[in-house]
Amino acid sequence: MTPLLEVHDLVVGYGKVEALHSVNLVVEAGSIVTVIGPNGAGKTTLLAAIMGLLPSTGTVRYQGEDIAELAVEARVAAGLTLVPERRELFGEMSVEDNLRLGAFNRVRRGERGADSDFGAIYERFPRLEQRRAQFANTLSGGERQMLAIGRALMAKPRLLMLDEPSLGLAPRIVRDILHIVADLRETGVAILLVEQNARAALQIADRGYVLETGEVALAGTSAELAGNPRVVESYLGFAGAG
Repeated sequence: MTPLLEVHDLVVGYGKVEALHSVNLVVEAGSIVTVIGPNGAGKTTLLAAIMGLLPSTGTVRYQGEDIAELAVEARVAAGLTLVPERRELFGEMSVEDNLRLGAFNRVRRGERGADSDFGAIYERFPRLEQRRAQFANTLSGGERQMLAIGRALMAKPRLLMLDEPSLGLAPRIVRDILHIVADLRETGVAILLVEQNARAALQIADRGYVLETGEVALAGTSAELAGNPRVVESYLGFAGAG
């Protein structure tokens, strides 16, 4: 079967500085793939380039098609969705209106049934239903992350890309969020997860990549990476457990 996403020899530069150098990555349909690595390794840059937010060279294939010429909106319409690290919610809008914006492209295409998807989102995130009329900027950090993921799911993605979903959250909330992410696999959504918490990410992922200084240093199944001495020493030690 053709992978859902194939990245081959991806290069991204900022002026004369290469942020990513010949990165190769594959995401199979319905799988969870994580990218771990230190700050400044290029993880966020990788997601932005796949989404079309940054110019790049190399090849990005989605569902077997080269998407180099597709604008960001066209990539969203094709089923690619990114939840950025900053979440980028509309703080002065209600929870429900933020969710509604997630389905904007579907409604504009004349697709029906977007309103009925609120039920599925609220079932997955009961706290959002309790706060459906509240402004987004009144939510806790964990609730904002839930809203950001829920809004992305309203677009009906085939590939959901998450940039540091655990950032700034308490350990208990991190467990809740990553449990929700793991459960999404059952819906058929593939997930590309960039995460500083390597231990937690490898526990829910099928495969992983270690990105260091803009290059893929290691790749393999999550079990292989979790058992790799270099990964254990650099990312799964006491410091990596938090």
